[in-house]
Amino acid sequence: MPGTCTLALDAMGGDHGPPVIIPGAALSLDRHPQTEFIFFGEAARIEAELDKHPVLKARSSVVHTSTAISMDDKPSQALRRGKGSSMWLALEAVQKRQAQAAVSAGNTGALMAIARLVLRPMTDIERPAIAAIWPTVKR
Repeated sequence: MPGTCTLALDAMGGDHGPPVIIPGAALSLDRHPQTEFIFFGEAARIEAELDKHPVLKARSSVVHTSTAISMDDKPSQALRRGKGSSMWLALEAVQKRQAQAAVSAGNTGALMAIARLVLRPMTDIERPAIAAIWPTVKR
């Protein structure tokens, strides 16, 4: 399908996990109907939320892992013990070209550390970039 973009989502990231991540993805799909999603995390929890969003479910796949990076983990801990986590697998999906981008609401330091290891910086790029929404800035 031309114009399709696949996003790899760390469904276990953030303080609330799938109950927040899945509705957010559904909102994104409403605005960008060509998007496809790969959710990484606890399959049963993800599927339970996807059942509430049938249009999203039809454009999604789920990769199960019971490992997640906590918000309290130091980046060094995430690098040592995070392989196979929802965050790590989402980034590997980009590295393997299964997705064009990875999104996580999880531990920012861990995300940056794992991204540098898994994705490797581009030539002449010294540090990873972080995209952020400024809720007080008007469009």
